[in-house]
Amino acid sequence: MEYDGIVLESWSRWAAYGILHDPELRNKALQFIKQLGHAMHSVSSSRNGKQYLQLVYVIGPPYAEKLQPHDFGPEDLQSLSDDVDGFSFMTYDFSSPHNPGPNAPLKWIRFTLQILLGNSGARALANKIFLGINFYGNDFVISEGSEGGGAITGREYLSLLEKHKPKLQWEKNSGEHFFLYVDDEHINHAVFYPSLMSISIRLEEARLQGVGISIWEIGQGLDYFFNLL
Repeated sequence: MEYDGIVLESWSRWAAYGILHDPELRNKALQFIKQLGHAMHSVSSSRNGKQYLQLVYVIGPPYAEKLQPHDFGPEDLQSLSDDVDGFSFMTYDFSSPHNPGPNAPLKWIRFTLQILLGNSGARALANKIFLGINFYGNDFVISEGSEGGGAITGREYLSLLEKHKPKLQWEKNSGEHFFLYVDDEHINHAVFYPSLMSISIRLEEARLQGVGISIWEIGQGLDYFFNLL
């Protein structure tokens, strides 16, 4: 299809199946990524013969202060750096229906970047990191004794604004806007969705850290988000 390469996401699945908890299997997983990258780099792009096919690998953030065996860390980053062209860093999905809150708190983004790029060797690879920025939001149920809700796109967000006409509030600690509303069944909700301010702050953070950005997912946002890009 004349694409420039592939984006591979496998680390989270390997972790879920216990592969990354076994040192031997973990090493084989890393070797697979290396071999795939090497194979991609041996093939020229059909659109540009001077450009080889690229491999972008998706990595998740650590959730604890100390890296766990299944986490992707600085040593993994250095090990794969010659064979992977970029690492899409999933700095979103911080909250869930079980733990409602912001999508990607700014302090958490800084914390996860610090862990991944903590040592001097990995810090030199910052330009290969694509900081994940979400263009979707979440609509969480926050009524006492209840939980639920989930991801919403720009269209759903605008519908909620039109129907409930809520007041947008700025959450300073996370660097995100949110609003509250009560649905037709008298259930309380909290909606966290990106805004020009929240995106702008994260773009500036990426610039300061010397990393790029990746967006999940570009069609889920609002048109004027592109004004910032």
